[in-house]
Order: sequence, then C-alpha cells, then structure tokens
Amino acid sequence: MRGGGKDADSAAPVVTLDIEAGEDPFGLDPALRQRMLPAVRFLHDKYWRVEVSGAHNLPTGGPALLLANHSGAIPFDGAMIVTAVELHRARTLRFLYDRFVENMGPVATFYRKAGGAVASRENALALLRLGELVLLFPEGVPGVAKTFADRYRLRQFSSGFVRLALALDVPVVPVAVVGAEEIYPVVGRAESVGRMLGVPYVPLTPFFPLLGLLGTIPLPTKWFIRFGKPLRLSVPDGEARTQRARAEAAKVRRKVQAMVTRLRRRRQSIFFG
Repeated sequence: MRGGGKDADSAAPVVTLDIEAGEDPFGLDPALRQRMLPAVRFLHDKYWRVEVSGAHNLPTGGPALLLANHSGAIPFDGAMIVTAVELHRARTLRFLYDRFVENMGPVATFYRKAGGAVASRENALALLRLGELVLLFPEGVPGVAKTFADRYRLRQFSSGFVRLALALDVPVVPVAVVGAEEIYPVVGRAESVGRMLGVPYVPLTPFFPLLGLLGTIPLPTKWFIRFGKPLRLSVPDGEARTQRARAEAAKVRRKVQAMVTRLRRRRQSIFFG
C-alpha cells in the first residue's frame, strides 16, 4: 500500500479483465477483508482514534482517484484511509502498491487479497474502468521515507495521476492525513540493509532497532483524515501538455498540503485531539 503514485506510469504486471468469470481480476478477497475489519476498526476507533471529515465528498458510485499525502515508514496511513472509506461510505477502496512488494511473496499476496494491485498505468486504468475508487500516493517512496524533521512537508507529486484522470475523465479527491508521521519517528534510513532485503530502505527510529520487536510497535498518536471536494482536471492538447500535467499535479499537491496544514492547526498535541 506504499507509494503507488510514483510507479503508476511504469511497466508492471498487467491484469487481463474477465468480468464474466465472476471473480475479481486482481484477487480481491471480500471474506478476508471482513475478517480483518475488527482489527482495523480497533486501530481506527480506539488506538489512533481517527477523526474523519469530508466523507460526504466521496462519490457514492463510479470511479475516482483518491490522492493522499504519505508517511509513517510502514503504510498504516493507507490502511486507515481504506478503513475510513469502508466505514463512512460503505465502499471498497482499492490501492496501488510499489513493485518491490512483489519480491515479498506473502506480503504481495496479502495486499492483492486486501484490494491492492501492482502500481502501473494499465492496472490503474483497469480498476477505474471497473468503477472502483482507487487510492494513490503521488509522493511515492520519498513521501513515506520522510524523516521526523521533515514531517508534513509534502514531496513532489508525480504527474501520472493527471494522465489517469484525463484518460477516463474521472474526478480526483484530495485526501489529507495527520497523525501518521509520528507513529514511527524516522531519524534515519538504512538503505544498504534495505537493498539486501529487497526493499528501498529500513527505517531507523529512536526505538528501532534498539528495542528490537518492541520498537516496531507504532505509537498511539491522534489521527485526522480529511476528504476534500472532488476536482476535475483539465490539460489542453499541445506541445506543452506534459508541462501542464506537471502544473496540475503541483496544484493538487498544494491543495493537499493546505489541507494537512489546517488539520495540524486543529490538533492540540501529537497524542490528543
């Protein structure tokens, strides 16, 4: 569930749709999602006490792209956005995940069953054509790898989502998440260790690896998730189309950054609302 936006235009395994088969072409397992619901609801309602606003801005039907800021070293932010959509809009939110996850067989299988797909333009378009809500993190891995000192300073948005939205004329919904940056206060990254493990990096926090497995327990911070009003993107044809797409991506980034800043001002402290 990490950083799908950066890879959405890259080559990756593509799924051939077979709607008549009656099965989800990406491997979604609704029964597994239902079994997971009590656990993710505990995290959502009790542990992080997620306060959700703007859920009425989510479409009740049809496709849309949800674009969120990314953080937290481990993608709990994606899990909580998916849970919020399920609880407040009764819709299944699909998500794209980075291709390196395919190197971790059990994790990739779990992601697919939970509603994910490998990040590629073709897979994103296929999900949108099925009428799905699709979650992207346009910051990609640089977003989730931010250090504690850089928390809530959004990285550059990839423009891949602009081309996706224009291809099928679907709305984009900006999403702001506050609280996830502090669950793992990242102070450094062990990139060489990550490469040995087949991942971009291993996060270093004040508690990990010093406290071993105890250091992997996320802190019980107070979370806010805000769904903004749907946007319709417009980029005219012409030689400057790529530049205009980047400009549109930058505009959406500024929108999400402003939403994040407002949510931070509402919060009394890291652990309380």
